[in-house]
Amino acid sequence: MQKVLILCTGNSCRSILAEAMIDSTFNSVLAYSSGVSHSGNVNINAKKLLQNLGIWSKKYYSKGLKDVENIDFDLVVTVCDSAKESCPIFPKDVKTIHIGFVDPDGQDFPEFQKLWAEMQEKLIPKISKILKLN
Repeated sequence: MQKVLILCTGNSCRSILAEAMIDSTFNSVLAYSSGVSHSGNVNINAKKLLQNLGIWSKKYYSKGLKDVENIDFDLVVTVCDSAKESCPIFPKDVKTIHIGFVDPDGQDFPEFQKLWAEMQEKLIPKISKILKLN
């Protein structure tokens, strides 16, 4: 099993959604998410979206780097909006890519649905290509 870490600042919206998307898309990949300054909470609209899709799990909770630092990842993906935030750096030597998404925190539910569609379009093909899952 290959392991992917989705890394952002708060680990409440984007990285949680990306983790769930990877889990529900690839059978041969274990997804994790983390935030450098994790919020401690999953955004209510992110949770609602995953519940509506039938893929919500208690596995999806806000985690910090200490929760994942001892896992050997095959790939780290930062998903912060680098135009508006400073993207975190994973403290281990591992292949890292950036695919930026605007943070929907504080927005209405349709913005989370748009983010999900954008992640399906940009994130999944990139991970599939890098991990040679085709």
